[in-house]
Amino acid sequence: MTFFPGCDILAPNIQRSDLNYEMNVFLLSDFLKRSASDYPDKAALHFGDDSYSYGRIYRYSRNFAGFMAKRGLKKGDRVITYLENNPETVISIFGTLLAGGAFSVVNQTIKSNKFLYILKNCSPEFIVTDSTKTEMLEKLKTQIDLPPIITIDDNPGWALQFQDIMNEDSELPNLRIIDLDLAAIIYTSGSTGDPKGVTLSHRNMVTAARSITQYLENVTSDIILDVLPLSFDYGLYQVLTAFLFSGTVVLEKKFGYPFKLVKLIQSKQVTGLPCVPTMMAIFLQMEGLEKKDLSSVRYISNTGAALPPSYIPRLKKIFPNAKIYSMYGLTECKRVAYLSPAMIDKKPDSVGIAMPNTEVYVVDERGDFKERDATGELVVRGSNVMRCYWNDPEGTAKVLKPGRYPWEQVLYTGDLFRIDEGGYLYFRGRLDDIIKCRGERVSPKEIENVLYELKDIIAVRVTPVPDEIMGNAIKAEVVRKQGSDISIDEILRHCRENLEDLMIPRYIEIVEKLPQSESGKILKK
Repeated sequence: MTFFPGCDILAPNIQRSDLNYEMNVFLLSDFLKRSASDYPDKAALHFGDDSYSYGRIYRYSRNFAGFMAKRGLKKGDRVITYLENNPETVISIFGTLLAGGAFSVVNQTIKSNKFLYILKNCSPEFIVTDSTKTEMLEKLKTQIDLPPIITIDDNPGWALQFQDIMNEDSELPNLRIIDLDLAAIIYTSGSTGDPKGVTLSHRNMVTAARSITQYLENVTSDIILDVLPLSFDYGLYQVLTAFLFSGTVVLEKKFGYPFKLVKLIQSKQVTGLPCVPTMMAIFLQMEGLEKKDLSSVRYISNTGAALPPSYIPRLKKIFPNAKIYSMYGLTECKRVAYLSPAMIDKKPDSVGIAMPNTEVYVVDERGDFKERDATGELVVRGSNVMRCYWNDPEGTAKVLKPGRYPWEQVLYTGDLFRIDEGGYLYFRGRLDDIIKCRGERVSPKEIENVLYELKDIIAVRVTPVPDEIMGNAIKAEVVRKQGSDISIDEILRHCRENLEDLMIPRYIEIVEKLPQSESGKILKK
């Protein structure tokens, strides 16, 4: 078994003889180096009809790194990958890391104004993209000096060819890189409207990856289906963690056709299925899924939003051999907590305990420390906590604050949690989402969980509506399962039977769909 720094728990399925070997992995790029050395011919990625071995990805990534170093990329320089999910995205990530740079995967659906902000914010040395972005980049050239562009397909005339770079043998630059060096900037939505550049060191990301693979009990035979965008940290870490334990990723461009994904699970014998609740809702709508052989799936993980407890027994029927992990995290620290599958029936509304090598507690409105049996803002400390928001000291100061030791900063999440005597966490909502109704604080999440108990409802959004008497009234928007005719009266009756009077929505609206972020999270604003 392997010992992970700061933990007194040993990961199962790994031999003690591997101890020193595992400890020598300090950098994200070491994930690929070690897997390519140990399993050069093993499939690292399945993408469509093609398969990429670890040896092939390492060779391409090394050539990419050598090219960028020759063109002047220095340690800590940024490289933007502006692509959908594909092998070139993965190669550009590891190629950048091998060259000592920091990668940033930008969602391919981003609008030009936000992309311009990101370009100005992080000043990349290269952009890796494809010809579908040519028109936008041409317009941006009139507003900003663009760095060299590398395209993975047709050359628009002023770009470099990715394929030529990958096929040109290059040596890795001779650099001294340590785990405190910059590895990535992940852009996430900011409260002001501008994206926030979450700045992560190698130590931040390696720590998170090790902890996640420990509690998921990942082994080299695991095959993970990844349909989440690599610009979203949950999708990105499916690749990073798989390369840590030398597993295989079945990479899809997006969550498009659920029947296709079911066939992929069967044909590739997928063992790991990372999901967000909106994906699970679609799976649960599919007729006859219980009759499909999905026995290869040994675990399902959920994050992005809390897993509605009513989903759990239905998922168990469809995936009979799967352990279900309910998890909670933020891009600023990747992961915070997980609920052991052994506890999911006992504490279905909890997101579990702090993951290995991470400590959590809550603070009240005065900032006073509350460790157990209390409700307050969740605070996270650990090596997984980001360094800062890139070029945003004011935004950084709002979330990174002094910890219990003079040298540390801890992450104030902005999320309201209850923590019980056993250290289990219960999400109550964003601090800025809490509804003040009749002078009392109401958690939208509690209402949403009750509405999700209705099998005919697949998506819910609870928000406040200004009210002269109550301060705020509660509105619930719901999306019905296809073919359902459940009425507002039936929904309201269920709420009256299961909610306190204060929490019963005053307004209920049936809608066709709700707005979602790129990660599948229902947007509240």
